[in-house]
Amino acid sequence: MKRKSFISNILMLMFLFASMSVFSQAPNIPLEDFFRNPEKSSYQISPDGKYFSFTAPYEGRMNIFVQKVGDNTPVRLTSETERDIAGYFWGNNNRILFLKDTGGDENFQLYGVNADGSNLLPLTAFEKVRTTIIDDLPEIESEVIIGLNKRNPQVFDPYRLNIETGELTMLAENPGNIQGWMTDHDGKLRIAIALDGVNQSLLYRDKESDPFRTLITTSFKESISPYYFTPDNQKLYATSNIGRDKEAVVIFDPQTAKEVEVLYENDTYDLSGISYSRKYKKLQAASYQAHEGAKRHFFDNDLKAIFDKVTAKVSGKPISVSSQNKDEDMLIVRTYNDKTPGGYYLYDVKKDELTHIADIYPWIDENNMAEMNCVKYTTRDGLTIEGYLTLPKGYTLETAKNLPVVVNPHGGPWARDSWGFNPEVQFLANKGYAVFQMNFRGSTGFGKKFWEISFKQWGKTMQDDITDGVEWLKKKGIADPAKIAIYGGSYGGYATLAGLTFTPDLYACGIDYVGVSNLFTFLKTIPPYWKPMLDMMHDMVGDPIADKELLESASPVFHVEKIKAPLFVAQGANDPRVNKDESDQMVEALKKRGVETQYMVKDNEGHGFHNEENRFDFYRAMESFLSAHIGK
Repeated sequence: MKRKSFISNILMLMFLFASMSVFSQAPNIPLEDFFRNPEKSSYQISPDGKYFSFTAPYEGRMNIFVQKVGDNTPVRLTSETERDIAGYFWGNNNRILFLKDTGGDENFQLYGVNADGSNLLPLTAFEKVRTTIIDDLPEIESEVIIGLNKRNPQVFDPYRLNIETGELTMLAENPGNIQGWMTDHDGKLRIAIALDGVNQSLLYRDKESDPFRTLITTSFKESISPYYFTPDNQKLYATSNIGRDKEAVVIFDPQTAKEVEVLYENDTYDLSGISYSRKYKKLQAASYQAHEGAKRHFFDNDLKAIFDKVTAKVSGKPISVSSQNKDEDMLIVRTYNDKTPGGYYLYDVKKDELTHIADIYPWIDENNMAEMNCVKYTTRDGLTIEGYLTLPKGYTLETAKNLPVVVNPHGGPWARDSWGFNPEVQFLANKGYAVFQMNFRGSTGFGKKFWEISFKQWGKTMQDDITDGVEWLKKKGIADPAKIAIYGGSYGGYATLAGLTFTPDLYACGIDYVGVSNLFTFLKTIPPYWKPMLDMMHDMVGDPIADKELLESASPVFHVEKIKAPLFVAQGANDPRVNKDESDQMVEALKKRGVETQYMVKDNEGHGFHNEENRFDFYRAMESFLSAHIGK
C-alpha cells in the first residue's frame, strides 16, 4: 500500500458543528455520542504481523495501545494527558514512533517507545521545531528519515534518525527552496521538489553522493508528483497534470526527463494516490475521489480479488486497507459508509479469514443516521458544482420542504468535501437540520482548470458558487429562506464571514471557526515554513501591493457595516495557520457596531479544537446559538 506522508495525515482539518432540537424521525441522540473520542481507532499491524496497535482514550486523551494478535489484553504504551497523540507508526517489530505537539502549535516532536512500554525516548524534542516524516525505511529496522526545520524555521533539512538511540545524521542541507524529499527502495535520498517563487522543479540524482540536477521545471499550476521508484530504482511512478487537465498515473524516466507511459487517467477526476507492493515489487492500484466516494483502478488482479472477497464479507460496505505486515498477508481493513465510521477487521489473506477487531463508535446505530445525498447544481456562469445534501432522517429530496439549513463550505480552500460519515453533519441532521456542503470552484480533485479559476477569487466567484447553491436549495423549496445559517472552519470560516458581509440578507446567522477576516494580516502571519510558498499564495489569493484593492474588497473586516446577522466566532489561541488576531479584529469591529457577537477562545488549542472537553463546549455553544436564530 502507498506509504502516505505521515505528517500530512495528521494535519488534516476537522470542521465542527452543533445545533438544536427540532422535528426528526430519528431518536434524539446525545451530543457527546457524536463527539466523544473513538472507543478505538487508528489500528496498525506490526511488520511481523504478531501485534496490532491502536489509539484509545486514557484520561480523556487518545493514547497508544498494543495487543498481541489472538489475545484480548492490550498494553498501554503512552500516558499523555495534555494532548492527544497526533499520529504514530511502527518503526520496526519492537518499536513505535509517535508525534505530539503542544497546545495545537503544530510543532510536532517525535518520540519512540518499545512495544512493551519500555525505553520511552524523545527523539526530536527541540523547542519550536517541527518534525516531518520523509521515509519510514521499512527495510532498515533501526532508522527512519525525517525533516527538521531546526537550522532554519522556513525549510526542512533531511536527517537519518536512529530510532533506538536518537542519533541524527544530516543527509543534505536545504538550500532554501526544497519543499519535499523522496527516497528509492533502498532508502537512498534521490529526489527533491524545489519551489522557486511560482516555479516548481523536479530534482534527481543517480546516487546519494551525486549532486542533484534539475529534470523539469514548470509553473506551480502544472506538476509531476513522484510516489515510488520502479522496482529497479531507475524510473518513477508518478501522478502528473503536465499537458493535461486531470492528474494521471504515469511512468517518468529521469534519464530523458519525459513521461514514457500513461498508466491510467480518469476523464472526470484527478488521481489522488498510488499503491505499490514492496513484497511483490509491482504497482497495485490508483485511487481517486468520485462524487459517490473513494474509487480505485486496479493494476493488480490479486489485490482486486482481495478487495472483492473482503467487500463481500462486509455486506458490500466500502473498505480501505489501513495497514499491512511486511509479508502483505495480514491486513487491517476498515469499513465505512455515509451512516457509520465503521470498524476494523483483521484479514488473513492465505486463510481468507476476516476477524472483527473493533467498531470506532460502537454507540452509534447507523439505522438512526441520515443519508448523505449526492447532488449537483449549476452556477450563474454555467459551472457544474458537485455537493452533498444531508436531510433529517425521514425526509427525501422529494419530501423535504421548508427546512432550516446549515450551509457548510469546506476549508482549504484547495481541498474538497467527500461522501462518507461526518459526525458533525449527522449531529445536525439528528436535530432536524438539513446540511448543505458544496465543492465550489477551486476544490481539488476536479482538474487543473476547475482549480485555477478560483485564483484571486476569495469572496468573488468562489463565494458566488456558495450563494448559487443556497439559491438552488430555495428554488427547490427545500430551504426555509428565513432559516438559513452558514458555518465553516478555516477557509470555510472566511466564507462564513464573506457570506454575512457580501450577501447580508441571505443568512439568518453565521458561525466562523478559525476563519480569516483580513487577507493582508493573514498573509503576513503565516507559519515560517509557509514563507517559501508566499509568491505562490500571492498568485492564488492576491498580492498585498499589486492587488491591494482586490484584497481590501474581499476582506470582511473592512466591510463590517454590511453585516446584520448574529455571529458566533471560535478560535484557538495557538493557531499557527490563522492567527488569533484574525478573529480578534472581526469581533472587535462588530461589537463596536453593536452586532450580536459571541466569541469563544480556547487557550490550549490551535487550528481547530481537538481536546474532547473543548469540542463539547464548542458544540454546546453552537447548538444554543443555532437554536436561538434558526430554530423553531
